[in-house]
Amino acid sequence: METTAATRAFAALGHPGRLGIFRLLMRHVPHGVRAGDIATALSMRPNTLSTNLGLLETAGLIRSCREGRAIFYCVDMAAAGALATYFVDDIGRGRADLMARPGPAETEGKRAMTDTAFDVLFICSGNSARSIFAEALLRDIGGARFHASSAGTRPGTALNPFALEVLLRNGHDVSTLRSKHVSEFQAPGMPVMDFVFTVCDAAAHEDCPPWPGQPITGHWGLPDPVKATGTDAEKALAFAQTYAELRRRITSFAALPFDTLTRVALQAHVDHLGRKPAP
Repeated sequence: METTAATRAFAALGHPGRLGIFRLLMRHVPHGVRAGDIATALSMRPNTLSTNLGLLETAGLIRSCREGRAIFYCVDMAAAGALATYFVDDIGRGRADLMARPGPAETEGKRAMTDTAFDVLFICSGNSARSIFAEALLRDIGGARFHASSAGTRPGTALNPFALEVLLRNGHDVSTLRSKHVSEFQAPGMPVMDFVFTVCDAAAHEDCPPWPGQPITGHWGLPDPVKATGTDAEKALAFAQTYAELRRRITSFAALPFDTLTRVALQAHVDHLGRKPAP
């Protein structure tokens, strides 16, 4: 990256509002986010948001694309990668201590990606349906190779009865499933996660602190079946469709050749699995 381009990028990010937009969009990579959803998540006025989006686009850090009548904004990963490389390699001269990894005390018990047991956390807002589906599915499909957990950013007190019905109908043991707050997994002594997935846009919007141990993260956003309307049969169908889509993704995820993939390749697979299926 040339110095002029880097200067524009750093200047664009040197504002709390624009930095907040960029951080939110990074949490949704490789997907885009509607302007209205960005404004709501960041409590930003539409005219202020429009100005900030324009400045980030001019700096080359984000781009917009149209899907039907909706316009989505997403991070230009090539530009973001070039900026990170410029900061580390050019400004920092590639110093090892600039990109230092956590020391042994911080990663005690952390498993290498070539080992056979991975800690995986699925996060959504309520932890009553989507993330619970994912936990149960990976536990049963992945077997001993995975330790699956789920949590919510604003969990309820009970699991959704439609979700429980789907799980029971598909032969899952629900006796140990419960709604949990994400803070349970951020407490000292909890397992260091290898993978952290958000399965709803609301959870991806949350500005959570970075997870220790540098887990591979992915956004597998799906519509909330809890918000389905209509008859009980129509609501049950929404839950069944959500379960089926998560089963498709998790079956493919569990079958990945983890011992032969680099972290970059593994991240690419995780991102690909999070894309919407072709109609």
